[in-house]
Amino acid sequence: MPRPAPAGSSGPPRTNAVVAVLAFAGIVVSLMQTLVIPLIPELPTLLHASAADTTWAITATLLAAAVATPVIGRLGDMYGKRRMLLISLGLLVAGSAVGALSDSLAPMVVGRTLQGLAAGVIPLGISIMRDELPAERLGAATALMSASLGVGGALGLPAAALLAERADWHVLFWTAAGFGVLATALVARLVPESAVRSGGRFDVAGAAGLSIALVCLLLAISKGATWGWTSGLTLGLFLVSAVTLALWGRWELRTARPLVDLRTTARRQVLLTNLASAVFGFSMFAMSLLMPQLLQLPKATGYGLGETMLTVGLVMAPSGLVMMAMAPLSARISKNQGPKVTLMVGAVVVSAGYGLNIVLMSAIWHLVLVSCVIGAGIGLAYGAMPALVMAAVPVTETAAANSLNTLMRSIGTSISSAVAGVVLAEMTTTLGSVALPAQNGFRVVMAVGAGAALLAFVLASFLPRQRPTPAAAPATATTAHGVSRTG
Repeated sequence: MPRPAPAGSSGPPRTNAVVAVLAFAGIVVSLMQTLVIPLIPELPTLLHASAADTTWAITATLLAAAVATPVIGRLGDMYGKRRMLLISLGLLVAGSAVGALSDSLAPMVVGRTLQGLAAGVIPLGISIMRDELPAERLGAATALMSASLGVGGALGLPAAALLAERADWHVLFWTAAGFGVLATALVARLVPESAVRSGGRFDVAGAAGLSIALVCLLLAISKGATWGWTSGLTLGLFLVSAVTLALWGRWELRTARPLVDLRTTARRQVLLTNLASAVFGFSMFAMSLLMPQLLQLPKATGYGLGETMLTVGLVMAPSGLVMMAMAPLSARISKNQGPKVTLMVGAVVVSAGYGLNIVLMSAIWHLVLVSCVIGAGIGLAYGAMPALVMAAVPVTETAAANSLNTLMRSIGTSISSAVAGVVLAEMTTTLGSVALPAQNGFRVVMAVGAGAALLAFVLASFLPRQRPTPAAAPATATTAHGVSRTG
């Protein structure tokens, strides 16, 4: 449960500092997701490897993040969230330094893996806020922290593109390392360690089982198009993931200290929020896949805009600022109407943005407008998700629950990438002798993104109704069993 500022502290100024530092740390970690995007076409030359092999520089980060997020969250609940936050940032710095020193594929994959292991920073930051902030500040602060996942990506793309064009590519990784060092120093100096801990023994078997299931699942999703969706390897990975997940669930229900408390996760509010998060992650990521391609395709196609990667970044950047601006509005709607309503409004706005994109895709200003509308919806929805999760889980499971919610978003984005890839690969047009995604292919993916957002709306509509919280009352209340509930 949120606590008032400790006696003798500087009150609001200290609270402001904690919020600012944690949000900055979240933005720094999300930067690493866009760090290599401007380099993707050049990676085979830069790393002296084939194009197929260099995709591991992307896949390794995805797999490492999936494994680390639930594990780091549980360790944070057990041994201290600030401690695990510092470890995560340390891994980011180490991975960035390894990447900066790389000139071949193997060390680059190692560096990107270490960067992926820092993915737990955002759910850890949200959980620290729940433990440390006054109730009246919690909603806006967690909304900002949750939105930092999109903010860092949107703002980092133009900066990365500019650095890639004007400087040696290693500078990208040195810059990430520098920001990581700064974030680590600020966390160490200004963020307190929470006294809320669950203790107990870490569920090693549960962590191993979930890691195997996630790696197999995401590897099959991310590589299925390359290996073939009906190939023995792809189908085998899906099968291993399903069997392992079933055995893992049985273990988690029987062990005394599970990695993931499935009984808590099965509560309607937590389950539906996580399902909505996965669907929302699917919808959100479609924008990041489509717009760069529309902007960069040759004008000779009749619908491509023939722009550079730097222009792509500048077009996408305003959406990050809009997400940040939506954080206080998200908190205000949640306070007055409940986070369920906020999530539903965000889903409708995202769906409307994709609807606009189906008819507005022929000019740069069209794409700026669409990305801002979708960004506004993402900012609203992402601000509501932590509030919904934290209102339904024990205080001692906050980090683990937020980490699982973040993981569900990541699974949604991975599936989105695979679906969009299949659609654009099947619906093509020919320019000279080169096959390129057809305009109708983009429209189909946009329609799927709009439909996914509407599905998130439907899922959110089944969430329990919540009464608005009076301004003077705490945002959450804790029962005698340590379970927080809203209203």
